[in-house]
Amino acid sequence: MWEQIRENQVRSAALIVTMGILLLLIGAVIGYVFLGSWEAGLIMAVIIWLIMNLVALFQGDSIMLAMSNAKKIGPDDHPRLYNVVEEMKIASGLEKMPDIYIIDDPAMNAFATGRDPEHASLAVTSGLLNKMSRDELQGVVGHEIGHIKNRDIRLMMLASILLGAIVMLAWYATRIGLFGGFGGRRSSGRGGGIVAIIVIIVGLLLMILAPIMAQVMYFAISRRREYLADASSALYTRYPEGLASALEKLANGDTKVRAANKATAPSYIANPYYRGATGTGGDLFATHPPLADRIRILRAMGGASYRDYEQAYKSAKNESIIGKGALALAGDEKVAIRPPSPSEDKLDVQQQIDRVRETSGALWKLHNYKSFNCGNCGAGLKLPPGFKGNKVRCPHCGTVNQV
Repeated sequence: MWEQIRENQVRSAALIVTMGILLLLIGAVIGYVFLGSWEAGLIMAVIIWLIMNLVALFQGDSIMLAMSNAKKIGPDDHPRLYNVVEEMKIASGLEKMPDIYIIDDPAMNAFATGRDPEHASLAVTSGLLNKMSRDELQGVVGHEIGHIKNRDIRLMMLASILLGAIVMLAWYATRIGLFGGFGGRRSSGRGGGIVAIIVIIVGLLLMILAPIMAQVMYFAISRRREYLADASSALYTRYPEGLASALEKLANGDTKVRAANKATAPSYIANPYYRGATGTGGDLFATHPPLADRIRILRAMGGASYRDYEQAYKSAKNESIIGKGALALAGDEKVAIRPPSPSEDKLDVQQQIDRVRETSGALWKLHNYKSFNCGNCGAGLKLPPGFKGNKVRCPHCGTVNQV
């Protein structure tokens, strides 16, 4: 798959370069109109971009995780999630285990972030952990591991930072122009005045259209990569139905993450802005392809290989998603679809209760709550970190317990 990864990186890099040119054009126009020097505007744009890129590369993942209120876990905090991530890490061939985080949010969603596979993190919401069977959780984690393995995470992070710089420059420029007046650049003579007016008009159009164009290109990067991460998940899990079933739950459920924003939205497995993601992704401004399309492609796969995904995608979209070179490297070897996990039933109520208890217990622990059992009835009791008393009455049996 390395050739396909390189091809995708080249295409994405070309889009990022185009976004960079838009940023420089905005900077040049701002410099000419407001500072009297397009060179000064270019320098200002480059400085902003460099600073934001350095922040993105070395602190971007930490910022995104902090904004999402994600809490890091270890093997004993949520064994099921940790084991699934470890399984997908081995299946994908990643050398380093990504850091694992849980977001205390009832929405069902997940994302991966980081600057490279050696410095990657994977975050899953508590809502997704509560509602997904093991096969479905494997599908979602496999999808995010696919983003890490395919090196999508760094390009998406850089693209989001570049988009932020473009939007920020355009926003300030338009407001300075509206409230401070255009025409900081003065030209002598009629010809110079006409040139200045033309530059101002072009600048206004550029400031309005550049953020829109950049956003469309940014979302285009994300939409294509979602399909490729789906293909990777099918291969790692050997069970495309796991991810298809998970995406179906996302389409019919709540994917609206409270902490998400426009810059981070494309990193999630489903659009985090909508309560119910059915049908989202059908326009230029969508962060993700339609979930219905992704589900249909996964369920049309005759096997679990990249070639099987390519055939299913081509049948649904009448175009290719995986390059010929990558398919040639993958070979004609058939990857059989495994049967569903025998240990879990998606309709078993007790298993659903156990999942909620496991996730709730992990969240109590991550928020530093103290746990102990009632001395009389054995009920599990939780105390907040700031509790100062030395006695607690059990709400189930009324027994007063010494803390």
